[in-house]
Amino acid sequence: MTALLTNHGYNSLTPTLPSTLGDAYTTFKDDLDVVRDAITSETTKGRDVVVVVWSYGSLPGASAIRGLTKRRSHLEAETGEAEIEKEEGQGHVIGLCLIATGFCTTGTDFLTSGGGSPPPFWKVSSTGFAEFTLDSEGIRELFYHDLPVEEGQECVGDVTKQSVKALSEGGEDVYAGWRDVECWFLGTKEDKGLPFEVQGMLVRMAREQGGDVVMREVQSGHAPMLSKPKETVDFLLEAAKAFVG
Repeated sequence: MTALLTNHGYNSLTPTLPSTLGDAYTTFKDDLDVVRDAITSETTKGRDVVVVVWSYGSLPGASAIRGLTKRRSHLEAETGEAEIEKEEGQGHVIGLCLIATGFCTTGTDFLTSGGGSPPPFWKVSSTGFAEFTLDSEGIRELFYHDLPVEEGQECVGDVTKQSVKALSEGGEDVYAGWRDVECWFLGTKEDKGLPFEVQGMLVRMAREQGGDVVMREVQSGHAPMLSKPKETVDFLLEAAKAFVG
């Protein structure tokens, strides 16, 4: 998908989240810092950035844009105090694209925001990692059912374990950055991991909390960037055009 964006003249950075690299001591802050470093590597050069997040990635992604948007942060607006001084000539985060995910709450970690317990398809392992309760076929059916079977099986093989610390701690670093910038949301209509009806409910809740959210939809499972790359890129291009205004 990044190649398709390159063809349209967009530079894409795809930082790897440390919590997915096999270290059970990795924290949410580690994930946030990697994303923020990727963003500021562009904004400090005077370039504007669109942040694209998917699934769990919405937490570090939205949190990382704190103080980097053109708008005042919602906390500044509520308290009247400036949080982060913006430098002259610096680029900004001009938009947030969310794909098959939710909207984080400031001060609330991933697990707590979902009700405090893991979803039924994974559990907390004694090794410190989130562990699937499904076999490989179950994982394929949950996340990649709309891909050809062989391709879906390959994707299952690429799934890595994730640090539970990053999922259940670090709420103090979570920030609802989606309230500070225009958002476009791509709903996945055949999603079995996060049902489309739930996604619609989350978008409505975000709007009620002051979020500026445009919703589009795609006929895909949880990973449209794999099963519907052209449609996903078209969504991103439309969003980027809107962000630029």
